[in-house]
Amino acid sequence: MTGASLHTSAPPEGQPGDGADPADPVLDALVAEVMACPDLDDRALDRLLRRHPKDGRGFYRKREILAAVRNARGRPEADDPVLAARLRTCPTRSLSGVLPVTVLTRPYPCPGRCVFCPSDVRMPKSYLRAEPGCQRAEANAFDPYLQTWARVDAYRAMGHPTDKVELIVLGGTWSHYPGPYQRWFVLRALEALDDFGRGRDRRSEARSLSGVLPAPAPLDGRSVSPGDYDRVIAGSRRPEQAAGETASWETLARAQRANESAPCRLVGLSLETRPDRIDDSEVVRLRRLGATKVQLGVQSLDAGVLHASRRGHGRRETFAAIRRLRAAGFKVHAHWMANLPGADPAGDRRDFARLFSDPRVRPDELKLYPTSLVETAELVRWHDEGRWKPYSRETLVALVADALASVPTWCRVTRVIRDIPSPDILVGSRETNLREAAERLLAERGVALREIRACEVRGTAFDPQSLRMTAERYTTSVGTEHFLGASTPAGRLAGFVRLSLPRPDARPPAGLRDELEGAAVLREVHVYGQATALGQRHPGRPQHAGLGARLVARAATVAREQGYRRLSVISALGTRPWYRTLGFEDGPLYQHRDTRG
Repeated sequence: MTGASLHTSAPPEGQPGDGADPADPVLDALVAEVMACPDLDDRALDRLLRRHPKDGRGFYRKREILAAVRNARGRPEADDPVLAARLRTCPTRSLSGVLPVTVLTRPYPCPGRCVFCPSDVRMPKSYLRAEPGCQRAEANAFDPYLQTWARVDAYRAMGHPTDKVELIVLGGTWSHYPGPYQRWFVLRALEALDDFGRGRDRRSEARSLSGVLPAPAPLDGRSVSPGDYDRVIAGSRRPEQAAGETASWETLARAQRANESAPCRLVGLSLETRPDRIDDSEVVRLRRLGATKVQLGVQSLDAGVLHASRRGHGRRETFAAIRRLRAAGFKVHAHWMANLPGADPAGDRRDFARLFSDPRVRPDELKLYPTSLVETAELVRWHDEGRWKPYSRETLVALVADALASVPTWCRVTRVIRDIPSPDILVGSRETNLREAAERLLAERGVALREIRACEVRGTAFDPQSLRMTAERYTTSVGTEHFLGASTPAGRLAGFVRLSLPRPDARPPAGLRDELEGAAVLREVHVYGQATALGQRHPGRPQHAGLGARLVARAATVAREQGYRRLSVISALGTRPWYRTLGFEDGPLYQHRDTRG
């Protein structure tokens, strides 16, 4: 039995169990040996756990040991990074260089009428109560402060650095929520990060303001009609609660400035919306909120499939939304679905290929979702009437495999299949590891994936001096994109930048032109590998070893050689100080520097 297999699942966030019992002599003895062990690998930890069994029978969890180590040292912030890494659980969560924290907005009416979309009135539109993220959100009353604080606290208990957070806001159509609620939601999340980083716990105050009515009874997909979800949701909120969910732009701006130097910083903000909700004013609003990435529900590029699915928009709206977002520097994280009403496997293959062949699309990141039949979707009735049926398992795996194999090196596939529990899926594939099944099929064919997630350096140690610089160019709806990477001799991606060189006629959205007109735009700087705390460096890891600065300098050189005198960056709140060290100066919504340095 390995040390990893001795770890049991953690208790739900916000419940007792994250800490350690200070009066446990067996644990004290275990911790003393752990701290004294010069080379604590999994085998050594396994031996220590067996030598000091919990209650004489079981085994202590890694998070219990880590909490006790922190208590023994007296200062939680004084963690030994090597020891924390040995006791870390779920290490893949921070292997992309940042800590992803997902929070959900409260249920709210949706502008869409998609036939495939779940209508679980206990959740934001399209989400299901049994999904892990939804369970965490409901346990915290959908309050952004409570969700953020609890999630970061859970990560810290598992041994992850918590000073660089990417906040991923999911739940319905963000752009349809009231503006005051949007500002309040981001503000409260920032306040949670600030409080957590400074050792303040104000969750009891948030709980007093976050009461909700009992969850409404679920709808039945066989009888649900368009608009039923909205009608139920409209009557399920307390007026006094909604009245408190508001914040001004000035209040939000103060919190944003404070986060720049906070111990727990926001290094990315992702918001989720529909293509038909993106106009110039919405792009400016997203940027004022601090967003750096937009998850966009593309779903399909086939006009017939969009119409049959009652999506409510066409390809033109998708193309226009991506053009506006890209011109403003946002990363575009597209959602695409297979097996929608009106689709067939051959058509899906053609449609997926167009995501990357058409310069008007070409997303930076992608979620690939096969359609799942759940009981609250109108699609249930269509299935009963024979108007839609799921692909067979073999057809679906082959389709996903072909799709993954065609993704270019500059795109990252973040998810394959929704995190929907098997009991909620009425018919069709219940295979939660669909990506692994597709990758096994590709391995049998001798096909290696090229997309970013498959090529990240992750936890592999390497010599930063051995990195080789790579470059790819491709056209987009606003100009030429340069994907400038740094790879190990084995071809693992250690970091990259996305540099957009817009054409003169591809003007930024109105409201951003004073800042971005004529500038090359740095859309993303990412250094992979295990997230490393601010101010720390570790041999063999790419973070904080100067790689990001090298990549930015290279982007500035490319922009200058192509005739651009100014380089603008869509920086996140917590990355602004770093960009200042590289010569960037603050503008209203972006940071800027001369391409000559």
